[in-house]
Amino acid sequence: MTGVSESPGVVVRPARTADVPAVRALVEEYARQRILLGKELITLYEAVQEFVVAELDGRVVGCGAIHVLWEDLAEIRTLAVHPDARGTGTGGRVLEELLRRADDLGVTRLFCLTFETAFFERHGFVEIEGTPVEPEVYAEMLRSHDEGVAEFLDLARVKPNTLGNSRMLRVLPAAGGGDR
Repeated sequence: MTGVSESPGVVVRPARTADVPAVRALVEEYARQRILLGKELITLYEAVQEFVVAELDGRVVGCGAIHVLWEDLAEIRTLAVHPDARGTGTGGRVLEELLRRADDLGVTRLFCLTFETAFFERHGFVEIEGTPVEPEVYAEMLRSHDEGVAEFLDLARVKPNTLGNSRMLRVLPAAGGGDR
């Protein structure tokens, strides 16, 4: 079945509106620890189509989203795994599904803002400085009201909100290649 990936006991699938309360609970736990930025409930509902969730025995134990920033660029957002499921490969399964979605969308570069640099390095991301887009694209992106775009552009106005995270990027093979 397309859009669903499985590993022993864990099923990663597209999120549904009924999953939003569980996603919020995961996000709130990490937001309290200042690891993830908190998300308003309305924001999660508005973005539910960008999310996948990982289920174990019918319980949501992980989530993550992909948000397109530009023609060839998207952000991995809100990747979280319940503390009880950490170290089980659940985060990797969620990220693999988001990589598959990036390929389907035709995205060739993925950005993330994270404290979990070792995890993302294992998945081909590298730390970046500056903003790896052309000046004309930068000018267009400045028009966005999305905080993730502001974080990607490394704008001073979001510095107090970024919690000191590392900015990372992964370049993917040409879209549709299926080679990850």
